Amino acid sequence: MQPTGTLFLLPSLLGDEPSNRVLPDYNHMIMHQLNNFIVEDLRTARRFLRKAGYTQDFELVNFGILNEHTSEEEYSKLLAPIMEGKDTGLLSDAGVPCLADPGADVVRIAQQKNIRVVPLTGPSSILLALMASGFNGQHFLFHGYLPKQQQEREHFLKAIEQNAYIKDQTQIFIETPYRNLQLIESILSKCREETLLCIACNLSLESESVLTKTVKQWKKTPLPYQKKPTVFLLFHP
Repeated sequence: MQPTGTLFLLPSLLGDEPSNRVLPDYNHMIMHQLNNFIVEDLRTARRFLRKAGYTQDFELVNFGILNEHTSEEEYSKLLAPIMEGKDTGLLSDAGVPCLADPGADVVRIAQQKNIRVVPLTGPSSILLALMASGFNGQHFLFHGYLPKQQQEREHFLKAIEQNAYIKDQTQIFIETPYRNLQLIESILSKCREETLLCIACNLSLESESVLTKTVKQWKKTPLPYQKKPTVFLLFHP
């Protein structure tokens, strides 16, 4: 019986930082050995690989596309090269695969097929923000994106703020960068003034900013976060 290949979970960069600043040498070694990838966006993946020093001819590299439009029937096709013995890299557009990322569905199928899955170390904006926030790192919940509609969003914010107080639980969430200011406005208008809000922006970049203040303090603070990748965290004082 032909042995199956390995599925490597390859973290990408969070911005334009040099890859050797945030990715271990081992990641680069693994990437350079692969000629089969599962990616969200072909252009983004190729750009990242070249920045990471990947030298193989892209005409000879197989790229399978995985995004929100990929059907479950296509997952097995993406894993077919691995079943034929070819090692494959699952590459996120930014950060680590499978966290706020469609890669989790393919990994689930890989586990069902007894494919060896190897997660590699890299920058996770969620974990970096939690580490720098000063909030509870043993009990936390990541909500992903909050509701787009203002009324639903504000109702959700009140509910998760209550969890922070009652459960002693850090609440983590993100937003599409161009809607950051609308989200902050909802937080400042609906959350208690003593509630702690951490805003972590441009993580791992030279322009990185991680600030924890009370809601009351944030109301007096400039908010230069529009159109910038940002993670938000709520916790009780």
